[in-house]
Amino acid sequence: MSHPQRGKLKIFMGYAAGVGKTYKMLEEAQELKSSGVDVVIGYFEPHGRKETIAKTEGLEIIPRQKIEYRGSSFEEMDTNAILARSPQVCLVDEFPHTNVPGSERPKRWEDVEILLAAGIDVLTTMNIQHLESLNDKVWHISGIRVRETIADWVVQQADEVVMVDLTPRALLHRLQRGVVYQSEKAESALRNFFKESTLVALRELALRQAAYEVEHRIEVPARPHKHHKILVLVTADPKSAMLIRRAKRVSDFVGAECFAVTVVPAGDLAGLPQPDRETVERHLNFARNLHIETRILEGDDIATTLVDFGRRNEVTQIYVTRPHVKSWLRGLSSDPAQKIVGMAKDMQVVIVSDREPEAE
Repeated sequence: MSHPQRGKLKIFMGYAAGVGKTYKMLEEAQELKSSGVDVVIGYFEPHGRKETIAKTEGLEIIPRQKIEYRGSSFEEMDTNAILARSPQVCLVDEFPHTNVPGSERPKRWEDVEILLAAGIDVLTTMNIQHLESLNDKVWHISGIRVRETIADWVVQQADEVVMVDLTPRALLHRLQRGVVYQSEKAESALRNFFKESTLVALRELALRQAAYEVEHRIEVPARPHKHHKILVLVTADPKSAMLIRRAKRVSDFVGAECFAVTVVPAGDLAGLPQPDRETVERHLNFARNLHIETRILEGDDIATTLVDFGRRNEVTQIYVTRPHVKSWLRGLSSDPAQKIVGMAKDMQVVIVSDREPEAE
């Protein structure tokens, strides 16, 4: 009997609860479903988050298995039921979770292994602090010892790791609004894990890990000559400076080449309104000071021009911001970020947002 081809594992990783990992995973599931893929939810942890729960609309959910332990009833993912249903893709929230005693396997990642071995693709979520190798660092940063860890090799064999990022300020704002936890839990979170300094340090850790994951995945024999290259889209958005700094840190960490480019219809900054032109020039100068190569590209469509440049130059990662300044993009496209993600399937796109996502 021939064995099924092993399923692919995709991990949505973040540095803290509430950055939007599950939301992103569900968003992808909805896209897969609408393109005719047979996708089910194997395990979903709603945490009472309305926006996230709304994203499960129309997706088939496999009922959980009930397990009795010490007189109480617990619910775990029903791996056998998922195998029997045999979907193309299965969503599994909270990858590092420890199953209740009496379960067939002690860890949820082991359940996921079973699904992958059966040829089912799995989308899953986790936070950086659960990685075994970072356990001590996270303890030093936060003063909290994370008990549920997952071995690095388990994460390293994933086919794809997507970093879901949100600035600490925006995350704290979500927490205060009660989007992440109910009120009492939110208050204790703010006192403990969710101090801004802790979040900044954890995010830095997540960034380094993202760089490592990318580097680790590039050394596959299929692309032996592929050198890592990073492309930053520079606009008049004030966040461009943050983007350049971030890309520079990652490129230093993985020894990558880095380009900072801006796209203008005339191929010349002179065509931009004056305040925008000054801002873009300042950002490009900032990039040059960091020894980043800069280019001004001519094009009416930011996404197409950028991705095209990326392909010609064998770029592996693109950094963009979510624009909330529509002014300088007038006549171009309102949010090139989404379009770039759609077009650049062969590159990793990192979207950095420094604020609360609007009611998406």
